[in-house]
Amino acid sequence: MSRYKNHKWWLEPMLFGIESVTGLPCLRMRTPLPVRVLAVALAVAVAGAIPAGAEEPTAAKPAVARLDMVAAANPLAAAAGRDVLREGGSAVDAAIATQMVLNLVEPQSSGIGGGAFILYWSNADHRVESFDGRETAPAAARPDRFLGPDHKPLPFMEAVVGGRSVGVPGTLRALALAHAKHGRLAWAKLFEPAIRLAEAGFPISPRLHDMLGEETRLASAEPARSYFYDADGKPKPVGTLLRNPELAKVLRGIADEGPDFFYKGQVARDIVATVAHAPGNPGDISEADLAGYRAKERPPVCGTYRRYRICGMGPPSSGGVAVLQILKLLQRFDLSRMKPMSPEGFHLFTQASRLAYADRDRYLADSDFLPVPVRGLIDSAYLAERSRLIDIRHDMARAEPGTPPTRHALDWGDNDGHALPSTSHFSIIDRWGDAVAMTTTIENEFGSRLMVDGFLLNNELTDFSFRPEVDGVPVANRVEPGKRPRSSMAPTFVFGPDGKLLLVVGSPGGSEIIDYVAETLIAVLDWGYDVQRAVSLLHVTNRNGPTEIEPAPGAETLADALRARGHTVMLRPMVSGLHAIMRTRNGLEGGADPRREGVALGD
Repeated sequence: MSRYKNHKWWLEPMLFGIESVTGLPCLRMRTPLPVRVLAVALAVAVAGAIPAGAEEPTAAKPAVARLDMVAAANPLAAAAGRDVLREGGSAVDAAIATQMVLNLVEPQSSGIGGGAFILYWSNADHRVESFDGRETAPAAARPDRFLGPDHKPLPFMEAVVGGRSVGVPGTLRALALAHAKHGRLAWAKLFEPAIRLAEAGFPISPRLHDMLGEETRLASAEPARSYFYDADGKPKPVGTLLRNPELAKVLRGIADEGPDFFYKGQVARDIVATVAHAPGNPGDISEADLAGYRAKERPPVCGTYRRYRICGMGPPSSGGVAVLQILKLLQRFDLSRMKPMSPEGFHLFTQASRLAYADRDRYLADSDFLPVPVRGLIDSAYLAERSRLIDIRHDMARAEPGTPPTRHALDWGDNDGHALPSTSHFSIIDRWGDAVAMTTTIENEFGSRLMVDGFLLNNELTDFSFRPEVDGVPVANRVEPGKRPRSSMAPTFVFGPDGKLLLVVGSPGGSEIIDYVAETLIAVLDWGYDVQRAVSLLHVTNRNGPTEIEPAPGAETLADALRARGHTVMLRPMVSGLHAIMRTRNGLEGGADPRREGVALGD
């Protein structure tokens, strides 16, 4: 159950009228102006609830628009993207405005100090493109980076906090690469909403406040302590205006001079110094690492599921491959004839997930550093054979990786990397029918906990395997200089039988992203759910270990039914952040995950 469901302060009676001071529309209320901006959109975002039970989930109705739409994890960010679309901007233009505001209002999840994957659909050219803005390891990085003096992996949080975990950020370069090809508005204009909010201030949301309260390390480090916390070390209250003039200055410089303002010059020097002087855990990013970073355009990973074509992100993300594997492993089962949310359906889903995660842990990594058998891993014959391992009556227990065709001759050791759920995703469709699915991250909540020039730095290098080899066999996702750590991010497009774009979706959630997205696709394509209902579903995951179920009414009944099939079951919270847009006969329908503060907005 969402921990934000009881925050009702933004639902107080509203007066009439529209006004705008920060550049974003807001209804007149008695509360302070920026609180009003957040309040209106959040009222929409939280109108739904987590499903009432495993058998019959409920959710708010999807948002509906005719022309264009943005679905994002914070209403201020969604409004910024929507306003860019209103001014004639493209989906990529709206993505830049959305991301810059997310950096400000959802700093724990993403920003210019992190990385991103961007999936782009050109409706006119009928083409999918993907842009890789994943962080890279510094030139000084070595495979034993996360081993202690005893040659054993460091405790995870000991590796996260400080400079050792910081990778060279890539988000800005990826956005600039996409904008150069598909932007319609001037680059500088797209930074205006975030600059205005950074200077005027924005209200601390319930979610940010709660996460600051749970965080145990950020309050001990300046300048983050003074920015987020009171003098007594408590998080600043909900609704408190946060102003960030340092970030406004950086964003203004990037707007005027382009990404080089960030990757070269004073900002780069500040990043290097902050990482190098991190107390107790310094890092080794250099100015040359920053100046030399390049975003890359990569081939998307596409395949078929029933009557649909699914496209996602390829290596260094495992998301596109693993989502396709799960779907194709389930293709021989008629899920549409099973009761939605049934034990039978979820049993099959967990078995397919086991097989996909087994392959993921063996084979997926940065394809610039080793051959990744992408074609073999999504080969229909290979997956049909793997699917025969699924017993419809009983859990298979731990799955072993398969032997896909076109496999590289070298045997790899299985990865032991971590991926924790702090990321963000937004989906956009513009008036021309072009679309963006962008998943963006600084990895752990609040990243490395290092704040520089008003933004937080990532801890993305902890997505590498801490063990560089297993029993003398190298791990594909081991640390190497210039390498990009494997990701689970899965921005996804679905195309209908007519070849037209049907669905844009993605989620945060660490390594569980793959299951969140795959479950949503099954809910829409097999069960006929609308997007709001689909993104609100109770989550069931299996990452080739125990079957994990999100606590909610009906979860225990489902757990008992799966235990009867031999599953080891754990109930634990799962904070996804699914944001989706679907084309329907009613126009565009948007869904925002009620576990976060998101909203879908459009015209």
